[in-house]
Amino acid sequence: MSALTVTYALLFYAAAAVFILGLAYRIWLYARTPAPFKIPTPPAPVTRRGVVLRMAREVCLFESLYKANKWIWLFAMLFHAALVLVLLRHLRYFQEPVWTWVGLIQPFGLYAGFVMVVGLAGLWARRFLVERVRYITAPSDHLMLALFAAIGLSGLALKYGDRTDIVALKAFALGLMRFDWQPLPAEPVLLVHLALVALLMAVFPFSKLLHAPGVFFSPTRNQVDDARSRRHLARWAAAFDQGRP
Repeated sequence: MSALTVTYALLFYAAAAVFILGLAYRIWLYARTPAPFKIPTPPAPVTRRGVVLRMAREVCLFESLYKANKWIWLFAMLFHAALVLVLLRHLRYFQEPVWTWVGLIQPFGLYAGFVMVVGLAGLWARRFLVERVRYITAPSDHLMLALFAAIGLSGLALKYGDRTDIVALKAFALGLMRFDWQPLPAEPVLLVHLALVALLMAVFPFSKLLHAPGVFFSPTRNQVDDARSRRHLARWAAAFDQGRP
């Protein structure tokens, strides 16, 4: 077993552990954070079913962003939709045999790589061109966008430039899952691409990318607008409320 294979295998195990444990911890913190006020953003649904539908529209269609700024919504949709398709396309490296629908989306997932970079470029450009956005942009925002851009461009380079041994790469990925390590191809672009992916996994629980799970815990989105018919009482305040006359 080469030192390169061992290094990358340990790197991905460490990155996966940080990603899973860190994400689980942050979700646990979100779930424990009290919501002392009834603050759903109007117009808000008055039933639980309405809240579920609202959350579905927000997560899948970015409804509030569409109402706020349609240009930003367009680039955000391009980036996120293409990212999902690219991730689904990569499932083939972790399956044997490959599911039928994963095989069918392979050509679309390839084109989605270009769309993802275009959407990312639009989102990054607004960090420079829109004054109010530029004012609140931190260096970490640029670093995350640069990381995504590097992952996307290196992935496209693997397809159209420095090609790698796909069979050997899949054997390496399956070996990681089965704890049966297989040799990793040593192409420089592939090594850069995999290292960037591992870095993204490791920093995810500590970055603004937590808006992905965080949206489900936003009281402005997940609360029913029933303040006039039911009293809202945070869990942490229940003990104090029981002592009231």
